[in-house]
Amino acid sequence: MEVVYRLGELFCGPGGLALGASRAVVRSPAGVVYRCTHVWANDIDPWACETFRHNLCRDGSCLVINAPVEKLELEKLPEIDGLLFGFPCNDYSLVGEHRGLDGEYGPLYSYGVKALKIHRPLWFVAENVEGLASANDGLALQSILRELAEAGYRITPHLYKFEEYGVPQIRHRIIIVGFRRDLGLVFRVPKPTHVGRYVTAAEALRGVEQVPHNNERTRHKQRVVEMLMHIPPGGNAWHPDVPEHLRLNVRGCRLSNIYRRLRPDEPSPTITGCGGGGTHGYHWAEPRALTNRERARLQTFPDDFVFIGPKEAVRAQIGGAVPPLAAEVIVTAVLKTLAGVEYEWVQPNIEVACQIRLEELLPGTAAGALTA
Repeated sequence: MEVVYRLGELFCGPGGLALGASRAVVRSPAGVVYRCTHVWANDIDPWACETFRHNLCRDGSCLVINAPVEKLELEKLPEIDGLLFGFPCNDYSLVGEHRGLDGEYGPLYSYGVKALKIHRPLWFVAENVEGLASANDGLALQSILRELAEAGYRITPHLYKFEEYGVPQIRHRIIIVGFRRDLGLVFRVPKPTHVGRYVTAAEALRGVEQVPHNNERTRHKQRVVEMLMHIPPGGNAWHPDVPEHLRLNVRGCRLSNIYRRLRPDEPSPTITGCGGGGTHGYHWAEPRALTNRERARLQTFPDDFVFIGPKEAVRAQIGGAVPPLAAEVIVTAVLKTLAGVEYEWVQPNIEVACQIRLEELLPGTAAGALTA
């Protein structure tokens, strides 16, 4: 017997969350198999939608809608049991103006809340950057948590360090998991599996040169190549070994990720999807930027996952995605909770301040019931 949860997704990107969810399979003590399948997904990026279709909806089994989320007729979309939404991080990222809810993209999380109210799925998973916790002096996160709780869900927010779960990359993200209150379920944060034994960049990139897809190299100016040859693994453009004539003429803030080379014996720094010269991530042994396939490996996309679009469009897709391995870990824990399967867990590290007036907001709910 199988229990298949129908998923909808907003801000789907190329499909990192979706791929992880599709790989999450749990068998209950009674032998019932629990898994997920997408029925619809949406993103504003046409190339990301093409990538999603090519890899996750080849048979036309799900609807992929390329449109601004504001234009979606959510009430007309197929019914769902679970909702995924990695809402835009532009205004929450620590790099940039950090405008939070006051920015152009900050309020877009509200469409996830709207979808929850319309479709009333059994559960949801929402994702955003670490900077969400400090945006608007911490008020942005608490406002979002309050709205999710008021929509009728028991929520468990947590700042995950994905390198602690086997992702070969230092990537810290806030994940909010919610179960509909009438289910009586509480999500537990899965215990990290790789603390102190991280997967290194060298391990992740072993044999990557043999992969034919999305593996084209960047042609650098000779000056850049020469500069990189003076930067050791783990160093950046400001390393003292860089000769004076090759140094960047930059005043003020000196960002640590500019021409930063990976260390082979450590996880990669965070893979980004945008930024100009010097922000592409650089190989430790060769004086060059990483290829998109190398970035995809560090994001835990499999080699047969083909990204569609021009080189920089592919870079944006990869850098903005949720690592499929991390998504699989979290959705597996969701399915185990639904199936009644025990697993090791840790306390969440984010407090839900909206519990202060919880009994007024949600009558009949005891204080503390919204978090694990």
